[in-house]
Amino acid sequence: MTDLEEAYQRILEQYEDVERRLADPQVTSDPQQLARLGKQRADLEEPAEAFREYQRLVREREGNQELLEEADRELRELIHEETRQLDERLEQLGKRLQVLLVPKDPDRDKNAVVEVRAGTGGEEAALFARDLYHMYTRLAERKGWKTELMNLSESELGGVKEAVFAVEGPGAYGVLSHESGVHRVQRVPQTESSGRIHTSAATVAVLAEAQEVDVQIGPDDLDIKATLSGGPGGQSVQKNATAIRIRHIPTGIQVYCQDERSQLQNKRKALRHLRSILYNMEKQKRDAEIAAARREQVKSGDRSDKIRTYNFPQQRVTDHRIGYTSHNLYAVLNGELDELVQALQEDEERRLVEAMGAGPAS
Repeated sequence: MTDLEEAYQRILEQYEDVERRLADPQVTSDPQQLARLGKQRADLEEPAEAFREYQRLVREREGNQELLEEADRELRELIHEETRQLDERLEQLGKRLQVLLVPKDPDRDKNAVVEVRAGTGGEEAALFARDLYHMYTRLAERKGWKTELMNLSESELGGVKEAVFAVEGPGAYGVLSHESGVHRVQRVPQTESSGRIHTSAATVAVLAEAQEVDVQIGPDDLDIKATLSGGPGGQSVQKNATAIRIRHIPTGIQVYCQDERSQLQNKRKALRHLRSILYNMEKQKRDAEIAAARREQVKSGDRSDKIRTYNFPQQRVTDHRIGYTSHNLYAVLNGELDELVQALQEDEERRLVEAMGAGPAS
């Protein structure tokens, strides 16, 4: 038995044990224990069932080998062809088993908080940031997720200097987490009269939304100030000080919210944003990421520091991390990101499997 098969044998035993316990009347009468075991069963079900299928195929292949000893020539040819097909399925399933063994990000099913900011490129960068903001909200609509705006700062021409919003739905963070980084656009700006192509950039940071139980913030850790809400260009749009600025004293991190018309609602959203920032800083430390600070997630915002390019003249989207290219630029900007997200997730799984040093199942 290979190391991979031994690991899956233990998973299968755990899965069968959980199923037995879930059938126990004492467990079914205890809501907390039932919920805990139910989640455990859900986490184990896919790898356990995949290994059961793997075992079934192995037994089938062994049966074919026994039949070969007594088969005539014509039957042997059929058995050899069936065995070849079994070998292909076993190889594919072996690769899937390697991927399923990779530890999953415990935050993958959480809601997400997305920050989009204009980078290098002035007004055109703000207009591009608006396009990205709309791209993510349309993606959320396609998946049946809810979005809630937490802060929006617009430019003179209706672009987005900064947009912070929550995305609520199963697996939202797992899908959006790959969007963190610098996004670059190449196109003729609305502000350009000579028709020259310009390059601008916007930054995206995706945070796993934290609940109150995930991050403890003491009242003495916060400096909370009410300010006047600002409109495009910085002009005041309200006479009452309803906007809220919160500074987290231990880290110096500041968040701002002016989206709602009451201080209480803006304070709630600002705390929600701050809590998620602090949680993700700790997450980065736990995961041994390159940096613990949130700003490192999007680097400098310079045009050269990019993860993806949106080229309008060629109607092309290129993700530079995986060499992915699509010529359906307008579909992507309309939130049709499934193919790209799948490619990024598969690349991440491949790298994690390689990092684990998992060899092929045999």
